[in-house]
Amino acid sequence: MQTKAILLAFAGITAFALGLAYFGKDSDAHLTKFERMAKEINSKNLSWTAVSKPTLPIAEENLNGYFNLIIDPVPEEFDQKPASKLTVSDLPERFDAREQWPNCESIREVRDQSSCGSCWAFGAATAMSDRVCIHSGQKDQRRISTEDLLECCIICGMGCNGGFLYTTWLQWKTFGIVTGGLYQDTKWCKPYAFPPCNHHSAGPYEDCSKYHFDTPKCQKKCENASYSKTYDQDKIKAASVYKVAGEQDLMKDLVENGSVEAAIMVYEDFLLYKGGVYTHTTGNFLGGHAIRIIGYGVENGVKYWLCVNSWNDSWGEKGTFKFLRGTNHCGIEGNIVAGLPQL
Repeated sequence: MQTKAILLAFAGITAFALGLAYFGKDSDAHLTKFERMAKEINSKNLSWTAVSKPTLPIAEENLNGYFNLIIDPVPEEFDQKPASKLTVSDLPERFDAREQWPNCESIREVRDQSSCGSCWAFGAATAMSDRVCIHSGQKDQRRISTEDLLECCIICGMGCNGGFLYTTWLQWKTFGIVTGGLYQDTKWCKPYAFPPCNHHSAGPYEDCSKYHFDTPKCQKKCENASYSKTYDQDKIKAASVYKVAGEQDLMKDLVENGSVEAAIMVYEDFLLYKGGVYTHTTGNFLGGHAIRIIGYGVENGVKYWLCVNSWNDSWGEKGTFKFLRGTNHCGIEGNIVAGLPQL
């Protein structure tokens, strides 16, 4: 009897231990998909970290609707890239447009596309705004309107349902774009129509999943009734638009001319980015996404591009992120667009 009791006790202890291993701290059974992904990323000693406790009420079936940038062929109307005066040896190891042009307010600005698939308009309008300021000697602080692109650019795509990379810049050169700032901004002609929201992160707003916005109807007038210019008078045009290709050419163009728009292929782990130099690690492919590049550098021996997202400053490193440089990772060095403004 004593031997039987010992065996039963041993069996009970073993079962309890196995239960702990399965259901306890070593088990992922209680975690959401994105919590498991974050745990996997942070266990690998990578060049980047994920948010440890994702607060992502993500409806996975809706994710692809936000990553719908279309990489179209470069139009024939595109211009030759301006000749660089720099050699590779002239380039600094680290560059940040916010430091190079500190009086350009737009470079430090992180806009918010809200619950609308308009990244294509934000990547373009923010880079264009930066260049208006930079090439005016840091004097012209006007912002290019994302709302005007979203509403009225027929050649740009499908509004909140996605858009093209290159034709957005052709719109700037051919037809011009009016000024416009953030949601409810009253300084310029046409501010953005949709409120900021939390993009896959904790923040001060409602979660983006609570909203769904359709493309607004094109209004060829300034929404700001007190604005001193008419819609046509307010337009800013590009003198030239061009494509930049490859690591070294992009570094030169950033240093000489300022911010650019780029395209990346987005995977689920990108949503979890907290800090460091991002490299795709795990998760399904979601689609194309447009972002702004404002610099480059090296962190812990890993080369990176310094990028700005359009998910407000509660995501990533205050709205910015570092992305692996030099290997065309997720296509970031393959589709880069820029231009020079008419001033």
